[in-house]
Amino acid sequence: MENERERWNSKYREGSHFSLEADPLLPYAYKEFVQPLFPSGGDALDVAGGVGRHSIWMAQQGWKVRLMDISEVGVAQAKENAGEYRDRIDFEVGDLTSIELKPASFDLVMVFFYLERTIFSKLMDAIRPGGLLAYKTYTHLAPKFGRGPRHPLHLLQENELLRAFSGMTVLHYAEKLGTAELVASKKS
Repeated sequence: MENERERWNSKYREGSHFSLEADPLLPYAYKEFVQPLFPSGGDALDVAGGVGRHSIWMAQQGWKVRLMDISEVGVAQAKENAGEYRDRIDFEVGDLTSIELKPASFDLVMVFFYLERTIFSKLMDAIRPGGLLAYKTYTHLAPKFGRGPRHPLHLLQENELLRAFSGMTVLHYAEKLGTAELVASKKS
């Protein structure tokens, strides 16, 4: 994992992944699903949160967020980017494959452009009953569109997210332009 950490530290130092604009899935999912279920906010987990674009967006909506990322450089940039919302975000550097997540501790788990299949069940367990998962990442078609990683370990197969989270109620699912996006609810 040290190689992975240093690879991401290098990317962040070089200015890669600098955007603070939320992926369009998050505002859509928030308006359609999250806010109606949690009008007073809640607790969210931002998996592989990088420079904090999704954590900051959720903090602006009044949520308490735990941002986790393997890169201390990315997390340091997230702290700086958070500005006045820093007190609503807990920043944590760590390898997501080895960090323990307390069961049923989040109302929302967000995963954007990160794929580690071994933690799927851990993520589902971390969601409270009635809570939500918002997940978007690249599919095996992404390289055809000149996007994302090229290694198959980092690319979803067709309908893979649906199969991986089949124990949840699907609220939204789409595969387009080399990405797959899922919003699902954990059954109560």
